[in-house]
Amino acid sequence: MNSSSIVIGLVIVALILRRQLRTRPVRDRATFIWIGVLTVLGILAVTFGVKSVTDHHSLSTVTYSALAASCAVAAAFGAVRARTVQVWRGPEGEPLRKGTAVTAVAWLASIAANLGMETWIDSTTGVGVLGFSTVYLYLAVGLGAQALLVRRRAAAVTVPAAV
Repeated sequence: MNSSSIVIGLVIVALILRRQLRTRPVRDRATFIWIGVLTVLGILAVTFGVKSVTDHHSLSTVTYSALAASCAVAAAFGAVRARTVQVWRGPEGEPLRKGTAVTAVAWLASIAANLGMETWIDSTTGVGVLGFSTVYLYLAVGLGAQALLVRRRAAAVTVPAAV
């Protein structure tokens, strides 16, 4: 993992956290654009990561299991974060959302978990290049799960009665 990759990762996480902690419409298209971009980057990065490892070593079932487990952990953290987001209807009935301090802590825990997953993935290959390549896919899966669950919660919130 080189310093430019770390900087890019930190910038992406900072941007995500900034957006998470601001009041925004629930049906914000930018969220799904972000998820799409991260998914494409994730698939490309993992593909190149797998290729760079398989040029010298074969991947084991444990490696593939670790990759799948990483996606499951990302989805689980997305579900947890979705429960920490405040959801309400605005004055015009539009669904709004805003992350809390607990959301930020859940993000930090998620990042720590991802670092652990990356280390585990790399230990299964004997080469330290595949784990870090999963970061974009991890973010995409986690954000996707969170966004879908927040949308579901927003649909259940009733419009406040007129006074």
